[in-house]
This record gives sequence, structure tokens and C-alpha cells, in this order.
Amino acid sequence: MYLLGYDIGSSSVKASLVEAESGRCIAQAFYPGSEAPIIALKHGWAEQEPEDWWGYLTQATHDVLNQSKVDKNDIKAIGISYQMHGLVCVDKDLKPLRPSIIWCDSRAVPYGSRAMEALGRDYCLSHLLNSPGNFTAAKLAWVRAKEPEVYNRIYKIMLPGDYIAMKLSGTICSTIEGLSEGIFWDFKEGKVSSQLLHYFGIDESLLPEVMPTFCVQGCVNAAAAAHLGLAEGTPITYRAGDQPNNALSLNVFNPGEIASTAGTSGVVYGVLGEVNYDPKSRVNTFAHVNHTPEQTRLGVLLCINGTGILNSWTRRMCGADLSYNQMNELASQAPIGSEGVTILPFGNGAERMLENRDSACVISGVDFNQHGRGHIMRAAQEGIVFSFMHGIEIMKGMGMDVKRIRAGHANMFLSPVFRDTLAGVAGVPIELYNTDGAAGAAKGAGMGVGIYKDNNEAFGTLEKIATIEPVAGDAEQYAAAYARWQERLDKEYK
Repeated sequence: MYLLGYDIGSSSVKASLVEAESGRCIAQAFYPGSEAPIIALKHGWAEQEPEDWWGYLTQATHDVLNQSKVDKNDIKAIGISYQMHGLVCVDKDLKPLRPSIIWCDSRAVPYGSRAMEALGRDYCLSHLLNSPGNFTAAKLAWVRAKEPEVYNRIYKIMLPGDYIAMKLSGTICSTIEGLSEGIFWDFKEGKVSSQLLHYFGIDESLLPEVMPTFCVQGCVNAAAAAHLGLAEGTPITYRAGDQPNNALSLNVFNPGEIASTAGTSGVVYGVLGEVNYDPKSRVNTFAHVNHTPEQTRLGVLLCINGTGILNSWTRRMCGADLSYNQMNELASQAPIGSEGVTILPFGNGAERMLENRDSACVISGVDFNQHGRGHIMRAAQEGIVFSFMHGIEIMKGMGMDVKRIRAGHANMFLSPVFRDTLAGVAGVPIELYNTDGAAGAAKGAGMGVGIYKDNNEAFGTLEKIATIEPVAGDAEQYAAAYARWQERLDKEYK
């Protein structure tokens, strides 16, 4: 008995086939081999063709089936993870009317800003839990204003994962989690926000039907089955945006648990058990995968643009002759706090945590007679961790009691300095796991179809690589280094 998971990213589409009983991933594939193209007709625009996603998924599915040689009838459910905040518009023939406006496209910022002003900050934060910002609803408002000939032909709008599910099944639906990440959902009313739609002039009939995150949301139809080599009738039983799905993949479901990633950008995603928001809107808040009308579970998302990119910049500037492992070793030779060197890692565009200020990286405290490459390399990693901690403190201010942090054993979490610093300054254990988004989506599908009774059964076989506990004797040094970093942040941005 097997489960198939897809992860629809902006760089590639990944497929993972998981053996349900053991939880073991028996086959994986991703396409394209090099990074998928992004269409940028103007500065700040970013689009992709939805049919390209389907083409990549087709190739990845064929590869996984060829690798595994499993009987297609033994695949019992399909789960989908996808790049968040994208907009797909289809006509009555279910054909895309234009390329998808994806997550990193910034053209809709003015539309979200005007909505925030017109609807009122109190309404947006207390009902939507976010500014309409640059999310899916604002992107649709841009299409309505700038491309009326397209808007007038729209039958339904979808998020990227909804589109893939439609291609598989012919069924159009979404979830509360999906609509909340598009900033369509009113958490006080427990329904789509009629006030937001009215302000933007959007007809609610354009939105998909709302389905639970874990349930039969559609079944593979005859055309898709023949095209992909899957069995007709295979149910699609789970979907979620990539960050909620990353949390699911790490078995992060309960209040106080945090999932983190640290690649080119870095994410801290914590689960909150009550409806709340940050008054300064420095973090994003969406429905988590297990949010229901009866049980509040919100995902609070902090994204730091200048994360792994700072580490790679440091390598180019100071350590081009070194591997990342060698850089980590050199960083570990500098003491906690980097002997006064402080780095604010904000050099990759405006940061929401800084209230969307157009920020720059700041390196301070360097003594030419004292500091070397190791100090800079450690200060870079500490600066990223301290920005994560600043976000965790925002989450604590929203009522989150942080208990543990879970992460994949990848990217910057391979660095002992990075993970020891995060455990030390946060004062909670860091648990590292071997998992990925597509495999997590497959297990989510197992929950949705009832193969697993709950998340603990689904992820009971999750492979833990290590647990990093805070070292009590180092707590004072980490606190002092973080306080110095915070003081520099306040001088620069307050």
C-alpha cells in the first residue's frame, strides 16, 4: 500500500512515493533538472505557466512509477503541497486565461495597501489576521483593474495546488488554509470575507468550493489516469501550501511547536492555538493544516529574506577557497558572540519583520587587529539566528508558548554553530529530521484517506537525526550576544 505526494514549487515539481506502513520513501523524482523559468515582463513581476507545472508533474510521476515498479492500483491516495499565494485564473473550459502570478510577484502591493487603508487596519488584522498586502486577493484585484478582458472571462480562480488537483480530477475546490493564505478568509466570521470581496469588486462565485484539508477532495479522472499512468479513481485527500506542509512534514501540529527552514530565505513557522495577530503585522498568520471551526490552529509565519544568501555572500567575500563545512568549522573557532562582531542579515530586499522597510545588511564591531574570517562567518550565522529569535519573540507576544523547534537536516541546519545558537538563545530543543515536502504531502494524504488515524501515527516513523539541547552554561553568553544584536537593530530601524 503506497501514498503519492507532490510538491509544486517555483523551482521544480517533486514527486515522492511512500510505503504507507513503514513510512519509507521508496522513489523520488523532480523536474525540471535545472531551475524552472520565471516570466518577468516588468520589474517586480513573476509569472509561471500552470501547464508547465503539469508537464513537470507528468515527468516526475512517470519517473517515480518506473523507479518503483509498483502496481498503480496499490497507490491509495494523493497529497499536494504547493507554492503559496499564487493566482491561477481559468475559463469555463478549465483552461488558464493567463500565466499564474506567483508568490514573489510584487505588482499587487498598492492594491493591498489601499485595501488596508479603506477597510481599516483594525478590521484587516482582527478579521483577516494580515494586511491584504501582496497576496492572492490583491493579485486578483490587479487583474480586474488592469486586464478586464481576462477578468470578465474568469470562471474560477485557484491557488497553484488547487489547479493541480483540478488537472488530476476535474474537481475545483480549495481549503480554509488555502483561502486564508490568499487573504480571503474572515476568521471572526468563519467564512470568506464579504467585506474584502466587496471592496475589491470580486464576485464570490469566482472562488472555489471550500473543502476540509484532510478528506476526499476529488479522484483521478480517466484522462489524467491515462496521461500519468495512475489508476482512475485514486483519491486526492490532502493539500496545503508549502510552509504549512513543511510543518506537517515535521509533525508540527500543536500550539507552541515551531517548524523552521534556512535555505536562501529562512522561515520560522509556529502554531498558535487562539485567534490573534501582531498589531504591527510583522508576521503572516494563516489557518494551519489542522485548523477547523471547532479547533483553532493557526500558522504564524516569519520569513527572513537574507538567510542562506548571507551565508553564501560571506563565502564569496571571505571564504571562496572553503567549502561550507570548512566555513562552519572556522565559525566554530570564534567564541559565542563573535567577540563583538554583529551582523544584521537584511540585505535581500524589504523585510516584513521590519515593517517592510527597504533594509540593508549591517556589519558592525569589526576590529582589524582582532577579528578574522571566522568571526565574520560566525557573526553571519548568529545574525540570522537572532533574526529568527526576534520573530519568535513576536510570536510569544501573540500568546505562543514555544516548546520546541523542528527542522529538516539540511541547508544551514547542517551547521553546529547555527543550530547550537538557535537552541541556546531560544532556550528550547532543536529536533532535526530527514524529510521533505513531497513525502510529507504523501503522509498527509494517508491521514486524509484514513490509513492513519492521526498525525502521530502518520509521522511515527519519521527519522530523527539529532536533538540539540540548550547548554545551560552558555545561556548567559547567548543572551548577551542577542541583546547586543537587538541594540544594533533598534539603532538602525527604530
